[in-house]
Amino acid sequence: MKRTAKPVFFIVALLIVALTVTTFFGVYTVYGDRRDTIIRGAKDIRWGIDIRGGIDATFGPKEGVTDITDEDVNSMREVIAERLVRNNITDHEIYADTANHQVLVRFPWSSDEEDFDVTAAIEELGKTAMLEFHIGSETTAKKDEDGKEVLDEDGNKIMVPSGDLVLTGEDVESAKVMWQQSSTGGSSSPIVQLTLKESGKEAFSKATEQQKGKGTISIWLDNEMISNPQVSDHITDGIATISGIGDYAANLSLANLINSGALPFDIEVKSSGTINPTMGEKALDVMVIAGAIAFVLISLFMLLYYRLPGFVAIISLLGQVAGSIAAVSGYFGFLNSFTLTLPGIAGIILSIGMGVDANIITAERIKEEILAGKTIDGAIERGSKSSFWAIFDGNVTVIIVSIVLMGVFGPPNSFWGTILKPVLMWFPVSTTGSIYSFGYTLFAGIVFNFLMGVTASRLMLKSITRFKCMRKPWLLGGKRA
Repeated sequence: MKRTAKPVFFIVALLIVALTVTTFFGVYTVYGDRRDTIIRGAKDIRWGIDIRGGIDATFGPKEGVTDITDEDVNSMREVIAERLVRNNITDHEIYADTANHQVLVRFPWSSDEEDFDVTAAIEELGKTAMLEFHIGSETTAKKDEDGKEVLDEDGNKIMVPSGDLVLTGEDVESAKVMWQQSSTGGSSSPIVQLTLKESGKEAFSKATEQQKGKGTISIWLDNEMISNPQVSDHITDGIATISGIGDYAANLSLANLINSGALPFDIEVKSSGTINPTMGEKALDVMVIAGAIAFVLISLFMLLYYRLPGFVAIISLLGQVAGSIAAVSGYFGFLNSFTLTLPGIAGIILSIGMGVDANIITAERIKEEILAGKTIDGAIERGSKSSFWAIFDGNVTVIIVSIVLMGVFGPPNSFWGTILKPVLMWFPVSTTGSIYSFGYTLFAGIVFNFLMGVTASRLMLKSITRFKCMRKPWLLGGKRA
């Protein structure tokens, strides 16, 4: 048997502790009144309506917008739903009222929302998001069909770009946030990178060829100029960038708006209000306290009954809890924050229960080998091997269930929804929400169970038993000498 070095225990344990601390508390930098997030913590989680409450809003056409069809209303619903999903607001309800040309939306508060400003919370959902590229940055007064200048609510002229139209949001295939190194060699900054369709690629190529070294191609969102870059190169690869938007969050918001598409007409909020938490104001505090008590009791049981394997299991369980929280908080750069509902918390609890079970099975197998007269190294090796497939089978079946739940109750264009499309096409369309949250947290928890409860715990146990003081059969479940 290949032995595990003594320092491995301390390295793995310290990594788990570091993950736990940064997961729960996050990492932030503060400059005066400004706070920048480096690593998102538990307080950055967006909680579901059942835990924290949320917003109830009704969207409808702006005054003066006419000739609206049922198809337009359904399109408005789809665009708003897409914006909710792209912002990982999966706990929502959305309905189209074609008779009144309205869309009704219910969704939870943002994680950083303290004053519960309804207007600010729903502003992004109601943006028309009409994206246009124009030659130059000149503007002219908007005119109606009769040639009269259009005025806003305050009586001011509405200005629109006057340069030749190059392309629109319809010509954009996708948008994503990238990091661009400063030309002066300073720190990098976020930008929005656009991948154009063939129609947009050709049009953008002609425009950049025409404007190269001569002028600018301005970028407008809802008739507001957001960027006006100088054209220095002839761009033929169909890639356009938008810079100077602000921080990463602002760039991500713009990318999500572009990806979700433009609304079929200008809309406004017809009515809005707040939703109280369906579980009560103190539900989250109660759940946190209950979870802490449960973890302490489980830890005491594992430590007293299984001794050294129990001690190692406590550390690995701590890592599994931290990993599950990190998967919903946006801790990992490749995973955005996720709306956590009560069923989502149930998924975390269930996965932790699977983690406890994995450690118990392994500890029992090691104990059996010790009682059968095996050496400490031999007992750990054989016990770990004999328990692996029982743990593997149980966890894989749960993973399959979680994938099906995410595919059925998640966004239709999600990864699992796309993979399972041949199967799901036989079922009625479902909506995102609580069940999706349950499937997601369950899946993430089982993944971290394999990482912590199986891999990390065994590495730590093999390592710590290299110390002479820990090489006592009683510590692994044997009889006291």
